[in-house]
Amino acid sequence: MNLSIRNQLAIGVGLVLLMTLTREYHFASIHSLPGASWAIFFLAGFYLRAVWPLAGFFILIWVLDFSAYAWGGASSFCLTSSYAFLLPAYSLLWYAGSWYARQYQLKWQTLLPLSFSLIIGAAFCEIFSSGGFYFFSGHFEETTLIGFGQRLAQYFPYYFGSLVFYIVIFAAIHIMFAFAPRLFKLHNNRMI
Repeated sequence: MNLSIRNQLAIGVGLVLLMTLTREYHFASIHSLPGASWAIFFLAGFYLRAVWPLAGFFILIWVLDFSAYAWGGASSFCLTSSYAFLLPAYSLLWYAGSWYARQYQLKWQTLLPLSFSLIIGAAFCEIFSSGGFYFFSGHFEETTLIGFGQRLAQYFPYYFGSLVFYIVIFAAIHIMFAFAPRLFKLHNNRMI
């Protein structure tokens, strides 16, 4: 899929706004919406061709999280050395989106590689982010694989559900924009 630089820029700005509005535990959070971080990294991989936006989104989440802690009164509970595990976690989601972009076709058959990339990307993201926090944050006295498995079973469905929620919304918008020129052309042909 080839998007113009202008379209990539518009999508990038939209993703930045979505991150700013939904990043958990910061001063601008909209509490009724689930966090969109996972979806944003996947979508950035899908829509934005360059790799530099990945670094930009890492800087953005760090600024949002640090601001929430420093000025917004948020707890520093998650700001431990395990925070570094977000780098591979979110990078894997970005890569899953990038991989899917190479498989993408505007056909029903695209649902299989989309599902595959979402499941694999989310699973590895959860293993790195939750595993890093569980094993390296220093908040858990006794860490075991069984304990980690219980945490995966508890938290992964919520995060995966949030990811799917935003992907479905973006898929609907994507399809609308993909078919709009065809529908407009069809409408104009009927008027002639």
